[in-house]
Amino acid sequence: MAQSAIVMDGKAVGARVRADAKARAAAFLQARGRPPGLALVQVGAQSDSAIYVRSKHKACEEAGIASFAHTPPETVSAKELLALIAMLNADERVDGILLQLPLPAGIDPNAILDAIDPRKDVDGFHPYNTGLLAQKRPALRPCTPWGVIRLATEYGIELRGKSATVVGASNIVGRPMALELLLAGCTVTVCHTATRDLRAAVEGAEILVAAAGRAGLIRGEWIREGAAVFDVAINRNEATGKLVGDVEFEAALPRAGWISPVPGGIGPMTIAMLMSNTLDAATAAR
Repeated sequence: MAQSAIVMDGKAVGARVRADAKARAAAFLQARGRPPGLALVQVGAQSDSAIYVRSKHKACEEAGIASFAHTPPETVSAKELLALIAMLNADERVDGILLQLPLPAGIDPNAILDAIDPRKDVDGFHPYNTGLLAQKRPALRPCTPWGVIRLATEYGIELRGKSATVVGASNIVGRPMALELLLAGCTVTVCHTATRDLRAAVEGAEILVAAAGRAGLIRGEWIREGAAVFDVAINRNEATGKLVGDVEFEAALPRAGWISPVPGGIGPMTIAMLMSNTLDAATAAR
């Protein structure tokens, strides 16, 4: 019988990260006389975004972080949204600002993200923080890639010297993930829509991060024996309605050394690292 991969438990590891954030938040409250604060900005009432935002508010409550909800309507103008960001930048109760994406058509998300004070950029999307990561001087780091690194560390997965492949090149996951893996000492390949031989890139990967957002894109038989597979994508299977990743999970199990499930893998780590980033931003503030 083939050896089955170790299924990495993002919920358990995320719970430990959140417990640490809770302890740090209590210490911050005692030292500063107020809790650390996170402002969550959600434009409109998109159901998927609303679910994510609710989970973040709940995580803040459990960690002892004050969360401030701002829900401008979909008709909000870019000027009004920029004014809200400016207000939050100046608010001393707010240590972190999270802008829930996507934004309504007609509003440039980069213009809004760029307006966030980099010291409060707990999503790690500001060009300043991305640039620091590229220069091997990380400050606030994108939560999902940072969560992948933390999960690998918790499971004792050696990254230095390994061949890593990232499938997907978005600014939110793929590109910063490649930077994180470079920082960890990997030799990194990034695949995107112009990649000619995705299978070959996956087959050579000792570390694989799947972040394309296409259910079943990566076939189980492509997985290298003993590879560590981090499936970041969350897709809904049209036939069953179930949430699935980019990797054919069941087919990959007998080949991979480690694999993160969907759901229950990287998702909980992303929220946990958001809590950790908020405490990092709060404690760094003067």
